[in-house]
Amino acid sequence: MPHVITGACIDIKDGACVKCCPVDCIYEGARTLYIHPDECIDCGICVSACPTQAIYEDLRLPPEKAHFAAINRDFFAAGVSGLGSPGGAADAGPVACDHPGIALEQPRLAG
Repeated sequence: MPHVITGACIDIKDGACVKCCPVDCIYEGARTLYIHPDECIDCGICVSACPTQAIYEDLRLPPEKAHFAAINRDFFAAGVSGLGSPGGAADAGPVACDHPGIALEQPRLAG
């Protein structure tokens, strides 16, 4: 899993990362965005595009944010979104659910 979206994206979903991703591997859930671990090519463009500094390289995740690696990975599983590996977020469109771990995160206000 090259890059991970963390809690700073929850309830914000700015989308700058989505627009610049060359492989369309950033998917939209109800409250946050998720990077597909098998589709990400580790280019890092999303990191510099994210205005909320929510995206980290997996190997540089701060310990207190490490659980977001599993949240991003597991979001695509049958028991959560069921997306699997659709090969691009544009074709999948927004998903009306989130990983259960996101429900545990406090609501955030934009701005």
